Amino acid sequence: PVLASSTAVCDFADLTFGTATLSGVRGALIYNSSASNKAVCSLDFGSDKSSTAGNFTVVFPSPTATGAIIRLA
Repeated sequence: PVLASSTAVCDFADLTFGTATLSGVRGALIYNSSASNKAVCSLDFGSDKSSTAGNFTVVFPSPTATGAIIRLA
């Protein structure tokens, strides 16, 4: 976590699954693997996403006070 003005935000690197074949992917779960795999947040992609033998990439927003995926004010 870092501060963006007076808001603590988390930044995540975009994640790419190469040569993935997926269908009906609606969301994802961010979890802390060093803390007994406890959930941090869940994501809803807004609609089903698919990939056929190609890259499936999750693009995270910029770590700003109004756009970060996790923010505490």
